[in-house]
Order: sequence, then structure tokens, then C-alpha cells
Amino acid sequence: MVEFRIDRRSGVATYLQIVQQTKQALRLGLLEPGDRLPTAREVVEATAINPNTVLKAYRELEREGLVEARRGLGTFVTRTLGGPAADTPLRAELADWLDRARKAGLEQDDITALFTSVLEERADNHKGEGA
Repeated sequence: MVEFRIDRRSGVATYLQIVQQTKQALRLGLLEPGDRLPTAREVVEATAINPNTVLKAYRELEREGLVEARRGLGTFVTRTLGGPAADTPLRAELADWLDRARKAGLEQDDITALFTSVLEERADNHKGEGA
């Protein structure tokens, strides 16, 4: 089961953090069709956020066709996103890179900034190619 981590300093709305983390879990194969998301009560107990915030996130995921609420049973994943990225050689290479970055003294925020800047740079370089 997925565990949500809420970063109150991120500037990202709490419900969107839940949506984004759920989508990430779907992309990585950590959640699969048929899996149940934590109940609103479980999320509230783990994160100390408002239950309505959890319900708003789950409604958004349902609107996007990723989950389905079943009365009295919970909210269940209906489809995945992307391929099986969790067990690819690329993931292992990225984990090795992350280890090297940590050994080089980079903190999590530094690593995130570096990765994001390269990702955005590459996305900009590939715009218009083969479109």
C-alpha cells in the first residue's frame, strides 16, 4: 500500500501532492489495478491533514479514470500509468548515480534541482523532433 508524504513547505497543494504521489506509484508499478488506496482515515492518521483534502485528491484521481470508489469497500486502482519502470536497468543506473551524488556531498534538494534542470533542458532540446 502507498504511504503519502506531505511536504507543507513545497508550495504544492496538499491534495495535489497526494494525486502526484499516486501517479508516481502507478508509473513505477508500486500500485496496480485492483490495489486499494489507504482510506481517508488512514491518510489523516498518518499525515494529520483534513479528510476533505484526501477525498478531493481521490475524486481527482477518479475523474482521471485512475481509481474507482466502491461504497463501503474503499478506493481501488483501475489502471496503471506507463510501463514497468520499477525493475528496469535504467532505474539501477539512476540509483547508482544517486549514490555517487550523495557521496559527492549533494543534499536531496541539490539532487532534485540538478535532475530537474537536466530533465527540462533535455525536454526543450527534443521539442519539435520527430513530431
